[in-house]
Amino acid sequence: MTSLPYHGLRLLAVHAHPDDESSKGAATSAKYASLGARVLIATMTGGEAGDILNPALLQSPKASRDIAGLRREEMATAAAALGAEHVWVGHVDSGLPDGDFDNQTPPGCFYRVPDEVAMLPLVHIIRTFRPQVVTTYDELGGYPHPDHIKNHAVTMAAVEAAADATSHPELGEPWQVQKIYFNQDLSAKKWITIHEKMLESGLESPFADHLEDFKKRDNQRHNWLSTRISCSEFFSARDRALLSHATQIDPEGGFFSASRKAARTYWPTEEFELALDLTDREPLNRELDFQETDLFAAVTFDDGRRVPDEGMLPDSPAADDLDADSAVPTESDTRV
Repeated sequence: MTSLPYHGLRLLAVHAHPDDESSKGAATSAKYASLGARVLIATMTGGEAGDILNPALLQSPKASRDIAGLRREEMATAAAALGAEHVWVGHVDSGLPDGDFDNQTPPGCFYRVPDEVAMLPLVHIIRTFRPQVVTTYDELGGYPHPDHIKNHAVTMAAVEAAADATSHPELGEPWQVQKIYFNQDLSAKKWITIHEKMLESGLESPFADHLEDFKKRDNQRHNWLSTRISCSEFFSARDRALLSHATQIDPEGGFFSASRKAARTYWPTEEFELALDLTDREPLNRELDFQETDLFAAVTFDDGRRVPDEGMLPDSPAADDLDADSAVPTESDTRV
């Protein structure tokens, strides 16, 4: 029996809160898992500081009494929907203060833990799981949340330490990650393009009021969309995973329901920014977007085989060929 093409490859997706894994790179995770790769989601915090965002659960005794426990159950369901493994890194949710993160986040929360301490459990996870590829957020967090910003710093520090045989040998044998990517699902280019295509089609866009926010975010850093993953056939799995986070998702919601429907029609891919490449291929041109179609392009298997430079990820079927079950359900994710 022929094994699946990605058997032996491992992807570690590091996220700040339960539900982030389902709104950032989720269809990509599901696609790789279906093709034989091991996909491990590492969630930095338990989401303890999250509010109940679904009106249907506001009166739920369980949600109000033990939101942390309920979010653990939700996370297990979401991981199963994506075909992924999951591990809790163990930090405490920092919440989302209105002002200065350094002064307004609570003592002991993830954001306040020094990077060299916060990275230790992730170093152990990297050395145990041995991923060839890691995904995380950029230095601005993808959007301004203290745990997302911290997620970047801690992941980058952990990858470096995991490869250093002199750094915390008690945490396992050293392991060198070959590639790191930043999730770019929230890129301004994506949402402005969708907005313009909707207007060209004679449709009302739900993004008009958000264009300035998109442009402001884009001016803060150059988001390089180096890598585009064709994964629309797994959008249904992505949305099942997201709706598993019932405390955070209102299935009757508006803006994010419209955004996901629009993305399925006008932008049926997920994007990443190549942040570290230790493969032996020629470096990519940082001035050009969409140069890769596979996160594992050019990486080396444990047995010495090498993924071709062009990758080996199959394209998604055309949108018209997708099952009716792939239709995007409605949801609202106010904590992206």
